[in-house]
Amino acid sequence: MAVVKSVISVLEAVNNTLDRIGASVAWVLVALMVSSILLQVVCRYVFNAALPWPEEVARALMIWMMALVAGQAYRKGMFVSIDMIFNYLSPKVAQVIRILLLVIAFAVLIQLFVIALEFFDRGFRTRAASFPLKRAWIYLAMPVCFGTMLLANLEMFLKALTHKEGDAIAAQAGES
Repeated sequence: MAVVKSVISVLEAVNNTLDRIGASVAWVLVALMVSSILLQVVCRYVFNAALPWPEEVARALMIWMMALVAGQAYRKGMFVSIDMIFNYLSPKVAQVIRILLLVIAFAVLIQLFVIALEFFDRGFRTRAASFPLKRAWIYLAMPVCFGTMLLANLEMFLKALTHKEGDAIAAQAGES
């Protein structure tokens, strides 16, 4: 049990660091995305000369922004979910269902991570349509996204096994 608690502590530290870095970089990406879109609006409607690249750049920035915060959102239960059934189940049954769902999510995330790596690799064969960048660097957002979600899932799974997740959920409910 001490080993599991040590692993949870390490995962918490890694996930907390990734969350802080991801959120900080995501804010910069949002600012750049908005700037890119505003530049396009000004060029198109004020100067009547649209630029070829701002829309694609904004899309790539949005993809990366989402990828950097997806693990944090998953970890904190910020994705849309239907969890009212847990209110009607005994705590033990709810815990078993939670663990089962985390195992299923882990399997899905592993598959998505593998597919994302293949997609990233194929991205080196093409480049962005409007600026000289291999699409792989945009596609790298997918393995980053699924990798951080895998780390979050692993942390939540271990906490669920040691019943620490119930404490975390109770604490989140108290914060709301």
